[in-house]
Amino acid sequence: MARLENLIRPPMRCGAVAKRSIFPSLPAAGFARGRKWGKAGRMTLAIAARLGREDPDLLLRAALRAASLRFQETLRPDPLFVDPYACCLLSPISGHWDMEEQPPVLTTTLSPCHYRLATKFLDDKLLSLASSMDKVRQIVLLTDGMDTRPYRLSWPQPSIIYDVSPESVFKVASQRLKGAGAKISRNCMLVHVPLESSDLQAILCEKGFKGDKPSLWVLQGLPLLTSTGLNDILFAISNLAMKGSFLIGELPLCFLGTEIGDMPAAQKYMEKLFISHGFRADAFDYGEIAKNMLLEPPSGAYKNVLFIAEQLRLSDSQRECWQVCGMIQQLDNKDAQKMESWWMHFERMEEEGDEEGFEEL
Repeated sequence: MARLENLIRPPMRCGAVAKRSIFPSLPAAGFARGRKWGKAGRMTLAIAARLGREDPDLLLRAALRAASLRFQETLRPDPLFVDPYACCLLSPISGHWDMEEQPPVLTTTLSPCHYRLATKFLDDKLLSLASSMDKVRQIVLLTDGMDTRPYRLSWPQPSIIYDVSPESVFKVASQRLKGAGAKISRNCMLVHVPLESSDLQAILCEKGFKGDKPSLWVLQGLPLLTSTGLNDILFAISNLAMKGSFLIGELPLCFLGTEIGDMPAAQKYMEKLFISHGFRADAFDYGEIAKNMLLEPPSGAYKNVLFIAEQLRLSDSQRECWQVCGMIQQLDNKDAQKMESWWMHFERMEEEGDEEGFEEL
């Protein structure tokens, strides 16, 4: 098990992630086949409720482990990212930690090097997409409850940031962040959506999420128990995310049915999994990411894989809107056909000199 003090390493140069084309050209047609639509396209979810009820401290400890790694990264002479709020999350009493003091030592199954690369990669991609996508004002973070991105990143204004995470962990984090004076960007709003919600899609919509507006989704730290839970999450996101929206994140390889270190197999399975939900996905190797940042590739195999996925089909809201528009267009077409028929009849009657038999439109 890696210990926190082992995270402190000699400073390394940090460069920008090289820009590249993420996806090849691929038509968006044909992905609605086999998709099940309910009355409102919703699916009941209860992904981590059982785990949270049995041992909420387990979820809290997992979130604290990740926060401790971000804190240690912040203390490095040349950090990949800075999380000024991670320290307050680690304090059980005072609500803050002196940056010169050592944090509590926690054992963790997270690989420090891989985690810091993943967090930097996702931060950069999230901000890049947020600035390049037109009118994106909805960001959904699927987290462990202690994600500080709403506070430490600069968001487009105005934006609404949804944090989907275990309620018990989020409450602890909110209290400590409030005590530390943490605030999100001006003209932005943070909304929490409990992961234990019986209908995640319905709750998001009730809290203002718009499926006919572009959105960005980030998956990192969410306590998924099984591959079924992952499929449920992807199903919900597919129903909610407008065409052209993006989902980025980190997934355990065990959910992809591939061996650790087998990137070709992971890419193949990920494409199949995501395409079944209407996404075009690409997997990223931690070693290549490190090279793009001018860093030494991390040693050892890691149990997670990074990905970026683009929504290729319509959300429920878009689909419903298009159905209504289609009905209107269908009515318009019927009227047009009736009008054309009427004029043909009128011209024929005029030629025959017969003024009888006109039909009211």
